[in-house]
Amino acid sequence: VYTLAIDPETPSTLYAGTWYGDGVFKSDNAGTTWTAASRGLIATDVRAVAIDPLAPGTLYAGTQGSGLYKSINAGEEWTAVNSGLTATTVLALAIDPVTPSTLYTGTYAGVFKSTDAGASWNPVNSGLADSYVQALAIDPKAPSTLYAGTENGVFKTTNGGETWNAVYIGVYTPSVLALAIDPANTNTLYAGTREYGIIKSTNGGGNWSGLNTGLPGHPFWAVVIDPIAPDTVYAGTYDALIKSTNGGASWSVVTTGLTNTQVGDLAIDPVTPGTAYVSTGDGVFKSTNGGATWSPFNAGLTATFAN
Repeated sequence: VYTLAIDPETPSTLYAGTWYGDGVFKSDNAGTTWTAASRGLIATDVRAVAIDPLAPGTLYAGTQGSGLYKSINAGEEWTAVNSGLTATTVLALAIDPVTPSTLYTGTYAGVFKSTDAGASWNPVNSGLADSYVQALAIDPKAPSTLYAGTENGVFKTTNGGETWNAVYIGVYTPSVLALAIDPANTNTLYAGTREYGIIKSTNGGGNWSGLNTGLPGHPFWAVVIDPIAPDTVYAGTYDALIKSTNGGASWSVVTTGLTNTQVGDLAIDPVTPGTAYVSTGDGVFKSTNGGATWSPFNAGLTATFAN
């Protein structure tokens, strides 16, 4: 399981994008059972899944090698939506929460934007010095502001991708693998990096600081913020799942019950406090006590590879 997405209106509905040819799986019962939801997907190596926040039956799946697919019936069937999208591998997705017909893809060839719900795409890369875009995050309060995580740091746009500027200031420029924006204070964001752990900005990317207390020194592929308690942050590496309850000032390992700590992605229930999901090398695990313990939730999943 490479990526997870949780329905914002019905959090008992989840989607899992898998690697090595197994496509998308769906659960309607909070992960208790899963069923295949890949009809129409030609490429079944799925790197990203995003849900329309205003119409959760509309989904997008970014794939390895065959671009982007869209479903308008909650994953029952998918169609390719690649007109103008010249990159065949989609690594990241971001949907405008106010106008969901506007969305962005992060690819090996930079950022592409659609204003017609994926029907057509245009590159929006002016000022983006690195075309390898591995992560995207959109400001929920000001959706024309986005951040792109690249092999050479973080870039920011305040005009919907028309122009980008580098916003990472430091001695070394990290490869950024994951981005997360605090929904309560959108000037605060976290970046998971390949080389330097997790970095944080509290002024919209103007300055960054390292968050290393209790932090394993491995690539961080996933960073998520608890929408109910934004000072609570989870992050995942190749060999650890960690949690902070003080905005990243310190971290603790939370792996009790995980039979594999190779973390691919994380998803937090936006309604039920303490409920979270993690994808690992042994599939999906669920916690209902804020990560203190985890249990496998894999019935029906035929793919269990994380990153």
